[in-house]
Parts: sequence; C-alpha cells; structure tokens
Amino acid sequence: MNPFSSPSTIIITCPKRLSPYLEQEVKELGSDIKETFITGVRLYGTVNDCIKLNLNLRCASQVLYSLKQFTADDADGIYSNLVAYPWEDLLPENGYFSITSNVNNPTINNSMFANLRVKDAIVDRLRDKRGARPSTGSELSGAVIHLFWKNDRAEIFIDTSGDSLGRHGYRKIPGQAPMLEALASATILATQWDRRSPFINPMCGSGTLAIEAAMIATNRRPGLFRTNYAFMHLNGYDENVYFKEDALLESQITEVPGLRIIATDYSARAVENAKKNAVAAGVASLIEFAVCDFAKTEVPQGVPGVFFVNPEYGERLGEVKELEETYARIGDFMKQQCGGYHGYIFTGNMELAKKIGLKAKRRIEFYTSKIDCRLLEYELYSGSRERKAAE
Repeated sequence: MNPFSSPSTIIITCPKRLSPYLEQEVKELGSDIKETFITGVRLYGTVNDCIKLNLNLRCASQVLYSLKQFTADDADGIYSNLVAYPWEDLLPENGYFSITSNVNNPTINNSMFANLRVKDAIVDRLRDKRGARPSTGSELSGAVIHLFWKNDRAEIFIDTSGDSLGRHGYRKIPGQAPMLEALASATILATQWDRRSPFINPMCGSGTLAIEAAMIATNRRPGLFRTNYAFMHLNGYDENVYFKEDALLESQITEVPGLRIIATDYSARAVENAKKNAVAAGVASLIEFAVCDFAKTEVPQGVPGVFFVNPEYGERLGEVKELEETYARIGDFMKQQCGGYHGYIFTGNMELAKKIGLKAKRRIEFYTSKIDCRLLEYELYSGSRERKAAE
C-alpha cells in the first residue's frame, strides 16, 4: 500500500474545544468530514491530502493517517502486531523516526513503555530486513509513528505533521503567558468579525491575536512559515505535490483595502516584541501598534467592528483584587467608547468577569493550557437599547 495514493482514515487532532472551528476550516478546504469529536475530526483520504491539510489548517495539532487497527491486551500484543508490519516499505533507509502515543490501557502506567515497544517492533523489523539498525529519537524532525491504544483497541498512524501545527512558526518572542496560535485563531473564528471592519486588540502582549486576525483577514496560512513536515520523510513522498500546495499559499493571499487592526499595550517592550513577531508573520504593515493604557486605545467610530481583549486572570488573591478594577474599567471603556461594536473578553476567571458590569450575549467555552476559559461576547449598542431596536 502506498499511503500517498491509497485512501485511509485521517484523524486531525486539536486542543480541547477547538473542534467546531477545525471542522469549519476542513470543510472550507473541500474535505468531507465523517465525524467531529471534542479533540478533532475524522475524514477519509490519502497522505497527499494530508499535505494540503498540514499547510492550511490554523486550529489543528496533528494530521494522522491510519495504517492499521488491531487488538492488543498488553505491550507484547503491540509488539507482535507491529513487528509483522512492512515498515521497510514506509520508512526510508538511513532515515530517522520517532514514536508518539495516546495510551489508556490497564497494563500500562507509563506511556513511554508503550512507545518503547512500538520502537522495538519497528527497529527489529527493519534490522531483520535491511541488516542495519535505523536511527530513532524523541525529536519530531523525521518520520513520526503514532500509537493510539485504549483498553484492548489499538491503531497505528503516520503522524504526517511532526511538530504541532498549533504553533504557527512566526512567533519568535512569545512574551509572558502567550496564547497558543491555534487557540487565538479559533477564538477569532468564534467572533462576529467580518474580516473587513476594525479589529481592536488592547493588552496585546506578544501580538498573537492581532497577528492571527491579520492572517485570517488576508488568507495567510500557517504553512507559509514552515518548511519541514513529517510526511517529507516517508518512502513515496513526491515533493512536487508539496511544492504545488506551497505555491498556492502565496497566490491565495488577498488584500483588504482599508483594513484596520489596532493593537496596544502599556508595556513598550511587549509592543516592540509584538512588532517583531508581526514582521516575521509578514503582516507588520497591516497592524497599527501603540504603547498606551488600554483605555487610551483608538476605537474607530461610525463603523461596526470587534473589540477583543485577553486580560490577566489572576492566580493569587492580591492579583485578583488588583484585577477587579481592571475588569471594571474594561467594562466602562466598552460601554463608553465601543458603541456599535461586538466586544469580546477571553478570560479564565468568571468571578472577575462579573466586574465587567455587562451581560454577555454568548459564553463560548475554551481551554488554555488546563484552565477552563470563556470567550464572552457583548453586543455594544450605540445609545440605548430602545433606540437600537427602533433602528
């Protein structure tokens, strides 16, 4: 079987709660989704199809192509099934491969042992067929084989991505507590933003939200910033397929006349770092950066737009007390300066969110790291609710 031309199950993983936005992306790329679950989607295709997915997806983590399903009660069962697989057809001579896994089996208390048995099976098979031991390690810089094993059900995949797609590759200076790029993209896709009206991002930190907004508006894809994927290290890889998809990334970039993305932070160092990240992403000319208190941020009037802020959540009591005033000021600023906009606050502290003093129209669930978060949406009226209803 040549996985580059033979269809099989494809699982695209993503951080928890991002799957609705991943599903939206995959459908826009023309793929037919068979199933959506909390941490990904399932479809059907070839590794060549995976190339397009890897280069274009914003919200994904890994693109996995299924090689084989089997049952295994213990690690010896994993080994015996995989040592019989023709790895010599898949992995090139003098190549390098790594093992990753997602394991939930009562006989295993350390997933690294499962990884070891997968590696042993592949190494023993290749040494028997080729007379030489292949090179392996933990770095995801070559071919990557992924084991999914739950109870007695196991499935072995080619991880066509390697390093996570959730990091988009342009952010050279992450700053303090940066938002994962995939999460930033998903939160923007969850808003009412039309990708043409103003996008206002105070407290911008390292600039991730503003940069992702500029990339989404102009159809710049994460594949623009990456040159190595795990699919490149397999037998049967045709670089012409990759070059064709890579060329499309440049040709599909669009210009948005009059687009205004405004990003501010009170820290001059944060703004300077955000500018450097924007340069690396190729969108520095699309973002208006300024050093100021968030309440001094320019909000273009007379046009609908999006106001999006990701304030600190507070981990200690003293911090929370100080942040109560900040959240109250954010609410005041939205009420006084953002009429006609949709306001969004991304937070992991719902007690602090109460200090906003506005009723959220929607509360969209997300996770960041292990923190249960919400993207709160506020419809900010120009004048009273009654006048808005009359209009």
